[in-house]
Amino acid sequence: MQTMPIIRKDDFPILQKVIYGKYPLVYLDNAATTQKPRQVVEAMTEEYYNVNANVHRGVHFLSQQATELHEASRETVRRFLNARSTSEIVFTRGTTESINLVASCFGQAFMKEGDEVILSEMEHHSNIVSWQLLQARKGIRLRIVPITDDGQLKMEEYEKFFNERTRIVSITHVSNVLGTVNPVKDIIRIAHEHSVPVLIDGAQSTPHMTVDVQGLDCDFFAFSGHKIYGPTGIGVLYGKEEWLERIPPYMGGGEMIKSVSFEKTTFNELPYKFEAGTPDYIASTGLAKALDYVTSIGFDAIEAHEKDLTSYALQRLMEVEGMKIYGPHDQKTAAVISFQVGNIHHLDMGTLLDRLGIAVRTGHHCAEPLMRRLGIEGTCRASFALYNTREDIDALVEGIQRIKKMF
Repeated sequence: MQTMPIIRKDDFPILQKVIYGKYPLVYLDNAATTQKPRQVVEAMTEEYYNVNANVHRGVHFLSQQATELHEASRETVRRFLNARSTSEIVFTRGTTESINLVASCFGQAFMKEGDEVILSEMEHHSNIVSWQLLQARKGIRLRIVPITDDGQLKMEEYEKFFNERTRIVSITHVSNVLGTVNPVKDIIRIAHEHSVPVLIDGAQSTPHMTVDVQGLDCDFFAFSGHKIYGPTGIGVLYGKEEWLERIPPYMGGGEMIKSVSFEKTTFNELPYKFEAGTPDYIASTGLAKALDYVTSIGFDAIEAHEKDLTSYALQRLMEVEGMKIYGPHDQKTAAVISFQVGNIHHLDMGTLLDRLGIAVRTGHHCAEPLMRRLGIEGTCRASFALYNTREDIDALVEGIQRIKKMF
């Protein structure tokens, strides 16, 4: 059965690439970064050629134009997340910086020795190390929600973690290894019953599903542009205005100030209080174009397409003798499948798949504690996007079968 992508593949020129002069590219490393459509690259090129000027403080024509584009991009992000106000949309370099910002600033304002943050066993390193840095500075305690053998959070354990020292919950929306879609609405509701705010790592959810921060009622939400068909080096921190007003700035410098003297500095209004220095105003345009691109397709269509791909991939991969798939095998899986085949090392499998033009990710996927929980060193990971097809999955399975015969 042949299937078609839900977009025109020629929107993505790189997908026409021939690997090693022989094999058409089968790109299945989308959880690491997605490819960029022409619309994104062309919008950024157009701005560099015709509207390039530093934003916000210039009185000249180009600066005014660039500022208008940058702030229009912020409004696009606001609509995409259904945030209440653009004051709640902070541009960062990506999910990692967004999480570090919250850990540093919230920790500075509201945490002291012995206070606790709740994480989970399936977190990306960005959502572990940032809190460990705070732990080293302030002596806070990390509480880790365990997972089941099939990769689900143990919610009954989570509920037991709350006490008078709990200050914040920081948890992933979708696991970048297991594909598990966590019940974040319940996670947030339970935390709020204890008057505890919640930060959601949305790096792996925003490309695949509708995110409504008001509907979720999360206090902070982070995502990266490059994982949702946008440019590298830009991301977003959503924060409820009440929290962003209460926490201190992350960095000092231009734009985040209202006035400076050697005696005292007063800070700018939101969201500029957290945007020190020249922003990547070209990338913000690219991010807005990427969000417009996926919005024009619609997440109902994207989810249906990727659900079909994931289900088909699970079915086909299980035809391989010795196949071990990690994480849930049901509809909680969001376009990510991590696997091992027999005794073949994941690095060997990934390297040999590459020689067939098939791009997958290998290793611990920046989730070493999760790998230890699973009792392994690493996996191969295939992850899907709106431009993938069943034929891509067939190529993956055929490649695995071919490599398996070599061993």
